[in-house]
Amino acid sequence: MSFADAYVWLKALHVAAALLFVSGVVATSLTLALLARLPRGHERFVAGVRRYDRWVTVPAMVAVWLLGTRLAISGSWFGQGWLTIKLGFVVLISALHGLQSGRLRRIEAGAAPATARSLPLVLFAAVAIAFLAVAKP
Repeated sequence: MSFADAYVWLKALHVAAALLFVSGVVATSLTLALLARLPRGHERFVAGVRRYDRWVTVPAMVAVWLLGTRLAISGSWFGQGWLTIKLGFVVLISALHGLQSGRLRRIEAGAAPATARSLPLVLFAAVAIAFLAVAKP
C-alpha cells in the first residue's frame, strides 16, 4: 500500500470516528437538555445513554485523537495556524464531553438534572473543525 493510499484510509477512519464522536456529544447535549424538563423516572434512559457513551462515544474520541495526530504528523501540519485553532476546538469538544459524562454519572447516581446549554457550542465547534480541516486556511 502506498503512502497516498494509507493517508486516504487514515483520513476516512478519522472522519468516521469524528462523526461518531460529535454525534455522541450532540446526543448527550440533547439528553441533558431534555432531562432538565422531565419529571423523575428517567434512570433507565440515563443508564442507556451512559452505556452508549462508554461503548461508542469514548472509543470514537480516542480514535479521533490518535488518527488525527497521525495525520498531522504525516502532513507536517503541527505549527500551522489552522491546525492550532482546530486543535483548540477539538480540546473544547473533548472537555465538554468530559463535563457531560460527569453530569450524566451524577444524574444516574440520583442528582437532580440541571439545565444544559452546550449544544450550540458543540455545533459551532464541529462546523469550525470541518471548515478548518477541509480549507486549511
